[in-house]
Formats: sequence, structure tokens, C-alpha cells
Amino acid sequence: MKVAVMGAGAVGCYYGGLLARAVPGAGHAVTLIARPVHVEAIARAGLRLETQGFDEPVRVQASSDPAAVAGADLVLFSVKSGATEEAGAQIRPHLKPGALLLCLQNGVDNAERLRTVLPDHTVAAAVVYVATEMAGPGHVKHHGRGELVIEPSAAAIAPALIAAGIPVEINDNVRGALWAKLILNCAYNALSAISRQPYGVMVRGAGVPEVMADLVAECLAG
Repeated sequence: MKVAVMGAGAVGCYYGGLLARAVPGAGHAVTLIARPVHVEAIARAGLRLETQGFDEPVRVQASSDPAAVAGADLVLFSVKSGATEEAGAQIRPHLKPGALLLCLQNGVDNAERLRTVLPDHTVAAAVVYVATEMAGPGHVKHHGRGELVIEPSAAAIAPALIAAGIPVEINDNVRGALWAKLILNCAYNALSAISRQPYGVMVRGAGVPEVMADLVAECLAG
């Protein structure tokens, strides 16, 4: 399978790297479309994929040109939410007929927004549960988890994802799962940022569980 990652930051590099590494000697052909600083580092030494189980370079192609999606069977779409329509328009002239786009973005409506820009292509939403960071140019570091919840329209790629070590759940209510993730993020992330504490430490603070419960209740009421 030929795979392109549009907006290859920490999330896109992690999943793209796993697919490229999938089977020794038989990984998928992956092209990362990323910022020049990452493209230059990957061209020199490959993508450094540092996980909790291994730390090694992975051979991938890299480009800063959206036209590099050309010929891809699968596009992992992982740009920032605010750039959804712009990035969709950039890749539209270069997409292969029948290409599948899987949205690996935070937010609840990115797939719908992308469909308005790419009405002739299958766009599937996904919920991403992974902790990753770009630890340096061309270096993605995995901190935990990694599962995806995907729509039935993307079920055909589930075997390839699973073979690459990516846990996958096919769910016909991905929009509901996206909302659930958003509400949990509202409860955890702001308090974690304000307190500058990781979740496990933060939740043991006096009064924190009550504040989190109030935040969830407010989200549900809204």
C-alpha cells in the first residue's frame, strides 16, 4: 500500500512510521509531508521512531510539497484543525481516484469539513488515543497508547493498521467517541496546564475530582 501523511507532525509521523516499519522487508511505501526542518532530517537519516519498545530509524520519503500525495492509496490527514480546508484544497488536484483519507485530528467536525472540500473522495473520521511528541527534527517520541477508533468506511485498511501494531476499533458512532474525547480533554487538559502537573499527580489534588466533575457536567449541559 502507498501511504501519504499530510501534516506529518507527532501523530502523523508515529502512525506513518509504524506503517513503514510494518513487516520486516515489506513495510508500506510511506511519504511524510512535513515542515522543511523535519524533511531535511529525514532525508539525512530516516525518521527516528522512538517508542516504549524500540528506538530505530525508519526508511520513509519526505517532502514539504502537498503534491507528494500523488498516487497514495491512503492519506493520513493530520494537519491542525484550523488548516483543514486549506490543506484539503492543496492536495485535491493530486489525489489518486479512490484514495481513502483518514482524519487523525482532534476536534469533532474535521471529517465533515474535509468532505466539503473533497466531495469525490472517501473521508473517514478517526479518534486518536496516543501520546507523542516531536522530540527533535525528524524524531518522533512515543509516550503511550496508540489505538484508533475508525468509521466503517475505513474498515478495509484495518488489517494493515493492525499488522503494523496499531490497535483498531471499528465503530459506527465515531462522532460520539470524538465528543467523548473532547469532553474528557476539557476535564483534564486545562487543569493539567494550569497546575503544570501530569494527570496522575493532578487528580490527587484536593478538590480536583469535584472540579473535573463540574467541567464534565457543564460540557454535557451545553
